[in-house]
Formats: sequence, C-alpha cells, structure tokens
Amino acid sequence: VTGPTGSGKTTTLYACLNRLNSVERKIITVEDPIEYRLPGITQVQVNPKIDLTFAQGLRSMLRHDPDVMLVGEIRDHETAEVTIQVAMTGHLVFSTLHTNDSASAVARLVNMGIEPYLVAASVECIIAQRLVRVICPKCKIAEVATDGKHELLRQMVGEETTLYTGRGCETCKHTGYFGRTAIYEIMLVDDEIRDHIVRKSPTNRLRELAVKKGMITLRQDGIEKIRMGITTLDEVLRVSQEGGN
Repeated sequence: VTGPTGSGKTTTLYACLNRLNSVERKIITVEDPIEYRLPGITQVQVNPKIDLTFAQGLRSMLRHDPDVMLVGEIRDHETAEVTIQVAMTGHLVFSTLHTNDSASAVARLVNMGIEPYLVAASVECIIAQRLVRVICPKCKIAEVATDGKHELLRQMVGEETTLYTGRGCETCKHTGYFGRTAIYEIMLVDDEIRDHIVRKSPTNRLRELAVKKGMITLRQDGIEKIRMGITTLDEVLRVSQEGGN
C-alpha cells in the first residue's frame, strides 16, 4: 500500500489482516510504531536500541513459520531485499511505501536496489490511496457552483454532475465535513505487467497499461465519490494530481 504520511495506509493494512485473521492462520507483524493491538495477531515493535530493525524483525518472524506477515514500512534496501525474499518463499507479505501512485511503487523498489525481475516475481498488487473528508450528512445540500468549477468538473467527468457541499451545522462543528473516507487506485500485477517490469518500462507505461486493463485511478475514484455525493470537488483536487493521479 502506497501513499504519503497520513493517507490511511496502516488502517487499510490492518483491515486486510483482520479479514484474513483466523485460528488456522498465523499472522505476525513488525511495526514502528504499533498503531493499535490486533487480537489473535502477534505484533512486534521495531527497536533500534537492540538492533531490531524491520529487516531483523522479518528474519526473526520466519523462524515462527507464519502464514501472513506485515512489514510496517519498506524504508531501505535491506528491508526491501528481505521483504522480497520472504515473498518469494511463498509467504503473503503486506507492507507500505511512500510514492505518489501505484505504478511509481515499482520504480521505488528498483531505486532501492531491487532487481526488476525480483520485483516482478514477488509483487501481486499495489494499492495507492488518499484520504478525503466526507460531506456532513446532516447539512449536505446541492452546491451552487461557479461556472469555472462546473466547467472543470465537465472536463474531468465528461458530463453534467450535481455537486454537493455541507453548509455547516453543530454536528460537523460548522466545517461542512464529518469523518473521512479513502479514494483508491488498485494495480493488479499480471503477466504482461510483470514482463514490462522486467524490461524496465518507464512508470508512465506501466500506468497506461494498468489503466488499459481496467485500473481506476485515484482521480477517477474521487470523481465517482463526487458523483455519489460523498465528498467535494475541492477535496478530490486537494489530494490528487492531474498528471499522475
């Protein structure tokens, strides 16, 4: 799972682990920090004072024969290398990176010194995400938008769409928003994309190929949530980029 700090990556990973959690599966994590405790899952806190890094924690976890592992963050070559090695041995491994979109995560791993053929062989799915604020349901109204905003939305959506906003109330402390939700971009790594990774195709080519295969981009998912009246155009523009997302 990739995205900037505060984009909800850990929450998404915890949700995945909770879904997989059962008495038949041994799940172990190595984190820094442990955000909250997950019943039935062994969680290990990174501790540099005793030389317990992400990489060392991963190596230690393997001795316990886990079925599923979570590495809180891939920060350096050593952690990336060990994570890839573990995934290559048939373990299901979850982790996070800091990149702008899903396709850029491939380049990030390669830039850390991982050979493209190893990335291609071990990565199954990359999720990029951002958090957007949700329009307060208590004070949600149709927005009287400017001509410029309507024109921008038509360019993005290709059709007329009703915009909503929150006028502000006691429930949302007069902000117009109540809570947050995520917009996602999910890139499934199939054989054709693996072949392009091995051939060191540029990030924009990987992205184009994924979109051709049906990947919904961050911007597109945001637009769908605008259509559904979940969030605002301003929020989607705030967290997504025109060129990449």
